[in-house]
Amino acid sequence: MFPIRDHNPSGRTPYVTYALIAINIVVFISYWPLFDDPRALNAFFRDWAMHPVSVSNGREYYSLVTSMFLHGGWMHLAGNMLFLWVFGDNLEDEMGHVGYLVFYLAAGVAASLAEVVAAPLSGVPTVGASGAIAGVMGGYLLLFPKAKVDILIIIVIIFRILPIPAWIVLSVWLAMQIFGGFNAVQGSGGVAYWAHAGGFVAGIVMTLPVFLRLGGPRFWARTHGHPPHPEARYELARSRIPKVRRK
Repeated sequence: MFPIRDHNPSGRTPYVTYALIAINIVVFISYWPLFDDPRALNAFFRDWAMHPVSVSNGREYYSLVTSMFLHGGWMHLAGNMLFLWVFGDNLEDEMGHVGYLVFYLAAGVAASLAEVVAAPLSGVPTVGASGAIAGVMGGYLLLFPKAKVDILIIIVIIFRILPIPAWIVLSVWLAMQIFGGFNAVQGSGGVAYWAHAGGFVAGIVMTLPVFLRLGGPRFWARTHGHPPHPEARYELARSRIPKVRRK
């Protein structure tokens, strides 16, 4: 289940969102050759990824920022950038470019600190923009709970695109992170679930001042829970492949 777009594109160009996507891609390409050398890759992550045990001991605070621009593979990168592209533009529109950038970085740091609190003695390197993007998703949920988000659902060979309210999509996502976090305590892992959940909650909290400035519940009443921009019309293009009818 993948969100592929929302129905209310932003009213102005989201330069910061585009820049963050570009920076993440460029950074990943810069160390992509290291994936052919596991020892070199591990050394790279040792220097720049976030290790909860190091932060707990008062070291490597810089990794709270550097880790959010690193990814563990192409699919990790692509998934994060897709979520940022879908949800980031409208939030940037309401917060302004500079405010949105500060919000994004703060959400990423908060997400990493949540992981430190959840696993303070862990030496496993943590990388990815997903904590910061979770903050973006939390802010989006607060401001635009009824926005329509197109979800691509893949079940074996069945492909369907369904418009679903943002509050359902994001609430289900958050529930999955919390469930995964408790499940990881019992021995499974590989995903920083508590970083995701922490970033999401931090995003909601940090968006509250913007929400209140816009009028609070009156903003919802005025916009009906949607981004205050015209709804886009998405239509499937007519296929040029001729139909062959059975005789």
